[in-house]
Amino acid sequence: GDAPLPLLVLLHGAGGQHGGGDLLALAHAAQQRFLLLLPEAQSTSWDFLRGGYGPDLAFIDRLLQWTMQRYDVAADAVALGGFSDGASYALSVGLMNGELFADIFAFSPGFMSPLRRSGMPRVFIAHGKQDQVLPVERGKAIAVRLAGEGYAVQYGEFDGAHLVSPPLAHAALRQMSDR
Repeated sequence: GDAPLPLLVLLHGAGGQHGGGDLLALAHAAQQRFLLLLPEAQSTSWDFLRGGYGPDLAFIDRLLQWTMQRYDVAADAVALGGFSDGASYALSVGLMNGELFADIFAFSPGFMSPLRRSGMPRVFIAHGKQDQVLPVERGKAIAVRLAGEGYAVQYGEFDGAHLVSPPLAHAALRQMSDR
């Protein structure tokens, strides 16, 4: 049979915005042959930004189970990424489930609030220097903190606003095929 496929779960920002990351990931998935899931939050943003983990986390969990029952997913190449609020959610959920997610991609994150930590996922953070929504200092502070805690962190800044930088997105997505 075919080799097991890498899987990326990509989370949108507030109001369903992907900052261009969804189109980049889609093109990359088609070219590099990996599975891409683009779940929608139950409300305008992810549950923990509205008071705690709940329906969104349960939905992502069901989505992963459904996918793994139907596809041959490479166990060591499951990644969780996101943009803006989705990046904050990806960091939080990814750090809590580091034995499942080998990589976390956070494009313009605001913060992280994992309830616990498990595993040691690789973390890729990218942030625009002219971000008016979530200042670049936020992404940088998260990268510095995680690196200080022993995580393998890659951090990239780009000239730009609150969006996903294509070159940095491609660099992040390449990591998935570099296992």
